[in-house]
Amino acid sequence: MEKKNNDFLGTEPVGRLLLRLAIPTVVAQLINMLYNIVDRIYIGHIPGEGNLALTGVGICMPIILIVSAFAALVGMGGGPRASIFMGKGDNDSAEQTLGGCLTLQTVIALIITAVLLAFNRPMLMAFGGSGNTIGYAVDYMNIYALGTLFVQLTLGMNTYITAQGFAKEGMLTVLIGAALNIVLDPVFIFVLGMGVRGAALATILSQGVSCVWVLRFLSGPHTLIRIRRENLRIRPKVVLPCVALGLSPFIMQASESVISVCFNSSLLRYGGDVAVGAMTILTSVMQFAMLPLQGLAQGAQPITSYNYGAHNAGRVRQTFRLLLTVSVIYSTALWVLIQLFPRAFAGIFTPDPVLLDFTEHALRIYCAVLCLFGIQIACQMTFVAIGSAASSILVAVMRKFVLLLPLIFIMPHLVVDPTTGVYMAEPVADTLAVAFSAALFAFRFSRAMKQIEQA
Repeated sequence: MEKKNNDFLGTEPVGRLLLRLAIPTVVAQLINMLYNIVDRIYIGHIPGEGNLALTGVGICMPIILIVSAFAALVGMGGGPRASIFMGKGDNDSAEQTLGGCLTLQTVIALIITAVLLAFNRPMLMAFGGSGNTIGYAVDYMNIYALGTLFVQLTLGMNTYITAQGFAKEGMLTVLIGAALNIVLDPVFIFVLGMGVRGAALATILSQGVSCVWVLRFLSGPHTLIRIRRENLRIRPKVVLPCVALGLSPFIMQASESVISVCFNSSLLRYGGDVAVGAMTILTSVMQFAMLPLQGLAQGAQPITSYNYGAHNAGRVRQTFRLLLTVSVIYSTALWVLIQLFPRAFAGIFTPDPVLLDFTEHALRIYCAVLCLFGIQIACQMTFVAIGSAASSILVAVMRKFVLLLPLIFIMPHLVVDPTTGVYMAEPVADTLAVAFSAALFAFRFSRAMKQIEQA
């Protein structure tokens, strides 16, 4: 167990501290990815219907991303603010933040559950479902929707564990659920013959166990800030700043849903079910790229937020430089592997030779500038860590809505092969977005550091 105070966030060497916090958070992100990745691997190997079933579950991804985005809206907005309060020595405000956000997260989860149970079929049809795949998508979502509360509380409240510097305990949250999911998936899918419904059931049961773990830890004796009954009331002056700060990660994840819908509808038009199936694999590989980067950023967040609250500009700068360096090295290394061995990545998800051939070409295009992602994530997540809500929102909106969304529909008209043009929208948008984010960060971060130095 970690120390019973978090003074180490302001005293230990930054390099050692980032390693100590980032390794568990990166591992946690990789494990968390297994919830959906393992489902897709098993589903893609269902005899006789694996390809259509995989495509059907891929159509559910926009909804799953929306559920995760609402968890980020409250959790990833409140977590950094709790760390900043703790850096100022104000644990009472940190606990009010935790309690109010827990109640808000619960209310949001119940509303989402009702909406999904009532309207999932028309939503899935709008998200790229076809007569061949909609049955699989509806079967999966009808069960997954029942576990929305578990997903929301697990993802959202786990942020408050890592925000205190308890990275190992945060990792255990997802390790417990993922291990259970891996065991239950083949039992429900193949042994009990439940197919995609079994994959969904395994996922929500696993998330339920993780949810119990998170709430027990945050209510127990080992946490620094604790869930208390008197703090469960939603206070607007406490919760609204958390929601404002959480808008950036919310937009990042919710926009993935909108973008996924646009990709699927455009690809269905130009390339049919095989192009949509390939997109399911591409988004899975992109998750593999993004989640470790987000894990690195989450490991750096308690250090950045605590020292920002304590007005220690030198350690904030040092943390960002180290985060940027490690993120760029990782994204570049993964980019090289994908460009050299795209078929190996695609082969994880499907044995079908036609889909493999199609995905091999598409993956190289879609991930063409993955090497730049380290810059984007380091800048955007540091904005969140220092509480700069406006800048983090601007960066998120620029990449997804201003650039990528229009390019999905513009690029097919600019190249010979329209399907290739759809995939090209991603690298073109990412190149422009990274340039914008780096320029904005250079200006805003320098000004923020001068302000806390003067204070």
